[in-house]
Amino acid sequence: MRPFNPSLLFTQSKLTSLILSLSLLLNFQNQKTQPFPPLELTQKAKTQTFRIKMENLFGLVDHEDLFSKRCIWVNGPVIVGAGPSGLATAACLREQGVPFMVLERADCIASLWQKRTYDRLKLHLPKQFCQLPNLPFPQHFPEYPTKKQFIDYLESYAAQFDINPRFNECAQCARYDETSGLWRVKTVSTSNGGATRNEFEYICRWLVVATGENAECVMPDIEGLGEFKGEVVHACDYKSGESFKGKNVLVVGCGNSGMELSLDLCNHNALPSMVVRSSVHVLPREVCGKSTFELAVLMMQWLPIWMVDKILLVLAWLVLGNIEKFGLKRPSQGPLELKNTKGKTPVLDIGTLEKIRSGDIKVVPGIKRFTNGFVELVNGEKQHVDAVLLATGYRSNVPCWLQEGEFFSKNGFPKSPFPNGWKGNSGLYAVGFTRRGLSGASSDAMRIAQDIGQVWKQETKQKKQRTTACHRRCISQF
Repeated sequence: MRPFNPSLLFTQSKLTSLILSLSLLLNFQNQKTQPFPPLELTQKAKTQTFRIKMENLFGLVDHEDLFSKRCIWVNGPVIVGAGPSGLATAACLREQGVPFMVLERADCIASLWQKRTYDRLKLHLPKQFCQLPNLPFPQHFPEYPTKKQFIDYLESYAAQFDINPRFNECAQCARYDETSGLWRVKTVSTSNGGATRNEFEYICRWLVVATGENAECVMPDIEGLGEFKGEVVHACDYKSGESFKGKNVLVVGCGNSGMELSLDLCNHNALPSMVVRSSVHVLPREVCGKSTFELAVLMMQWLPIWMVDKILLVLAWLVLGNIEKFGLKRPSQGPLELKNTKGKTPVLDIGTLEKIRSGDIKVVPGIKRFTNGFVELVNGEKQHVDAVLLATGYRSNVPCWLQEGEFFSKNGFPKSPFPNGWKGNSGLYAVGFTRRGLSGASSDAMRIAQDIGQVWKQETKQKKQRTTACHRRCISQF
């Protein structure tokens, strides 16, 4: 049997091709089917029989939607998401010789980095821990590449491995079809500024979820925030502190983003106050010129995690001093243990603590409510606020579009912890959900490509053997 084209577009005029392709597909899946109707059937009976087979046997295209949307057969996996995780998976599949289709809801790759990050952002970890498979960062890049440098790297990565996503395609629904043994991914595509709207349905054997941990921003439910008269901005829309000069800005959140945005506001002569509702681990980014993360990785090769945590906390105390007197209480669990169990990343200090010590950045407790340009804190203190910056993080959006309940949990993360959260059942995979940054995504991408590539090569080899055997029999008949 000849292999399918990478994509095959079905329209109303190609109903016959659809039926033929689906029958071949079922043969490819090694599923038994009933014979087609006898040739002596009337045309009306043939049409009715074909329709029944389409609905009940193939189960690939809904009868009522057959002529209202375009269905595309993908000869390989569909990857939902063109961020670093999706690009890494596509590149690894390319190396395995497996065709694929990448779907992206935005109009560019890595939309989180290009459209929802602030200007001063740099990678928090050394570049060797952030590079994607099979292509290192350029040697002239600094140890901690800037936002622009990282985007340039991703653009060159996509070009290097000939990755061409279908942009402006938002996944609306994806489900596994038990009858055919295939995945059906329905998308809505927009163009001309949203004036043109098209629906597509992609049919594939493998589905790779690469939408990541940070697909949607988290908006906190705080009493009075909706009626607050000042400016309210989520971190995803923040670019620079230049427009906040001289203003009292309340930063809600004390993770890496909250700390860095507070520093950026301070550097632009704003008056930031940072809300610290719970405990937080703050570690120096470097110790004696060596990356703290790199030191932790090296120590974990020889020492148990609890001991590595103890050493990191001692180093943090030596470099940063006692941070609890500034309102930054440390959790009872160590930084690495907390990361592994709850996914809470420790903060790597890049200068924010110095501003907190000097009083340029004020640390305040949790918020009780907002009223008439003021914020009331849980300790009863009231503070005038001109603007609110929400550094409240992001969440997965997988439950909104993936109809599956065994592999993914309700919070949009795989139920199985790292390193077993990359593969589900029925050809479902996940990449970029390890809570271990770009290195975790790269690791998952390589596993996924190897797993699919093994099946692909085996079945391609079998098809070639069957084709050769058939050719020899034909010759022998003459």
